[in-house]
Amino acid sequence: MIELKKRIITSIFLIILLYLMYIYNYILIISLIVISLIVWIEFFGIILKIFYKNDLKNKIYRHFFKGLSLIYLSLLSFLIIFIFINQNDFKFFAIYSFLVAIASDIGGILFGKFFKGRKLTKISPKKTISGSIGSFVFSMLLIFIFSKNFENYSFMKVIFFTVSISLISQIGDLFISYLKRKAKVKDTSNILPGHGGFLDRVDGIIFALPYGIYMSKILF
Repeated sequence: MIELKKRIITSIFLIILLYLMYIYNYILIISLIVISLIVWIEFFGIILKIFYKNDLKNKIYRHFFKGLSLIYLSLLSFLIIFIFINQNDFKFFAIYSFLVAIASDIGGILFGKFFKGRKLTKISPKKTISGSIGSFVFSMLLIFIFSKNFENYSFMKVIFFTVSISLISQIGDLFISYLKRKAKVKDTSNILPGHGGFLDRVDGIIFALPYGIYMSKILF
């Protein structure tokens, strides 16, 4: 229940920030740049810990993890650049992607806590199949909440859009869990007392947001 409380507190903070970002463009830009930079620093720190604690002498592994760092930075850079270019067009789909990631996170924890069941993967022992299903279920609820916004679009496209964002969010969560496991650390940093790092709180969102914005341009 402690993890659930942390996620709910984080979600409330992010939703308030999201509301302010929606109203004020300057808060939107500044917030995303600052959070993105902090998250990337934490991510790069995890990569360095993997090198240090696992003594990775193999050049292939070194290039692989360096490549992951560059890919992650590219995702964040893409998001910021896209915002500058499309400030008026992206807002709804960015917010929707943001909320899908939050819903996936909370749904996963709730279903995993109450239904338990088989583990989803060895990467993160706390993740269960029921939790993954809960992530999709909670995400799908947003389709009905925002039904008026999607009334001019194909229902099947909206379902695919929502479910795929949830999937990417879950993959992002597992990916960071995998890196923390390799680095042998519980949290990416201690910047948020009692919560770890920014990356621990927004791991799924950081992956889901660029994907959601990009896919919205393709599907809609």
